[in-house]
Amino acid sequence: MPHVIRGNGTSAGLLLGAAVDAAIGDPRRGHPVAVFGSRVAVLEKRIYRDSRLRGVAFTTICVGAATGIGLAAHRLTRDRPIARTVVTAAATWAVLGGTTLAKEGVHMAGSLEAGDLAAARERLPHLCGRDPSRLDESELARATVESIAENTSDAVVAPLFWGAVAGVPGLLAYRAINTLDAMVGHRSPRYNRFGWASARLDDVANFVPARLTGLLTSALAPVAGGSPRRALAALRRDGHRHPSPNAGRCEAAFAGALGVRLGGVNDYGGRLEHRPELGDGPRPAVADVRRSVRLARAVSLSAVALAVGARLLRRA
Repeated sequence: MPHVIRGNGTSAGLLLGAAVDAAIGDPRRGHPVAVFGSRVAVLEKRIYRDSRLRGVAFTTICVGAATGIGLAAHRLTRDRPIARTVVTAAATWAVLGGTTLAKEGVHMAGSLEAGDLAAARERLPHLCGRDPSRLDESELARATVESIAENTSDAVVAPLFWGAVAGVPGLLAYRAINTLDAMVGHRSPRYNRFGWASARLDDVANFVPARLTGLLTSALAPVAGGSPRRALAALRRDGHRHPSPNAGRCEAAFAGALGVRLGGVNDYGGRLEHRPELGDGPRPAVADVRRSVRLARAVSLSAVALAVGARLLRRA
């Protein structure tokens, strides 16, 4: 094992960090991403103008700072393989969100199975930004499945992809980009201009990982009792129909793998978005929530194996 670590500190760190995330998930307080978000919010208040140029400056500062920290860590551990493993593991744990995502899905499944719509509505904001107040059982299930599909890419596959490509700098840069998109990359009067750069950069960062997520989901469809052929057909036919260039690939593959039909009208606090239908089955039922969690976990494990394997091959 020491020899493996000396030769492959980054790959060992990715594996160790994923194992830590699987074991403990995210802390309730003091999560590094939450700390980053709080600092970003302070900067936004100081720099904000209804301007694309200001948004570009804001995005450059935030992503540049995170990337700089990653580059410094990379250089400081260049000749210290044990330290490289530990730092990579810490960064991997900090940026992954797959365990927490699965736990939220299980909580939603439990509430819906118990017929407790009030609890399910209260829980939904942990997964997405939709207004849950008027959602019925089916719409709550749809929102959960769609969120699990998209976030399997954002919270697991994408950070591991960039970790495999660029080590700690890639891990931190990606999480910074994705956090900025969640905070300011909205189509709203306040952020339509200011958040443009963050949203477009997130689209670029997720282009390959989203398609990789779609392919992994299709291949692993039998884990959820589905058909790889049907999942791949939905991915090819419907993946491009979503307004997001990336989320549609994940949601379409999940729809095909689960044999359900996603999409419809989403209410984001009074702002309605009409999403095209993805897949050709019935609307998601309560039982499909646990199936989606099972599928997401399988995709996540496969992504870990691919990331570690890619680093080992690169080293070889």
